[in-house]
Amino acid sequence: MRLNRILLSTVLVVVALVVQVSVLARLQLPGAVPDLVLLVVLALAFVYGHVSGALIGFGAGLLADLAPPADHAAGRYALVLCLIGYLAGLAKPESGQLKSAMVPMIGVVAAAIGSTLLYAMVGDTAARHVGLGSLLFTAAVYDLLLAPFVVPLVMAIARRTVNDPLSDASGGGDVAAGWLASGTGLRIGSQRGGLRVKAARSRAARAGRIKGVKRL
Repeated sequence: MRLNRILLSTVLVVVALVVQVSVLARLQLPGAVPDLVLLVVLALAFVYGHVSGALIGFGAGLLADLAPPADHAAGRYALVLCLIGYLAGLAKPESGQLKSAMVPMIGVVAAAIGSTLLYAMVGDTAARHVGLGSLLFTAAVYDLLLAPFVVPLVMAIARRTVNDPLSDASGGGDVAAGWLASGTGLRIGSQRGGLRVKAARSRAARAGRIKGVKRL
């Protein structure tokens, strides 16, 4: 992963975790707690792909395991989000942009149910008290209601690092194409005009030097 993607992913995951622990967990909603960290991991995986999605999911899950109140062994949610991030990254198209909103919505429901099931399998005690059926239903509903406000925003921010002209240049891509894709307003015609002006100036300067030699 590039440095700008790592920094952006870290900031987004930390902000999502703070909001989830300090706000969403204190709402005392029936059933599950809305998983804002899961939505951020899904959105980043949809843009960056399965490898980055797995790495982001592992890091986000590890932070969630260590965040207070940490009443379970560290590594459980890291394993779950690592798998979810990898599977979500497989849905990334070749163009890097999802054309339909159905794919993220289906991914959110599948991830909410899958993460709840996987977390229950590795020893979640909430499924015993609340009931697995109620936990699955509320997790899917809460995450689906929260997804339209989180997933598109995070994906839009993440695409800025994908289309970054500096990262394209470092990766061996066309620098002009990177600047044009980022909407800087540069055009091929203006570039050609600038080259023509520079060529004319260089010819004039060369001619002046030659005339000066003749005068000597």
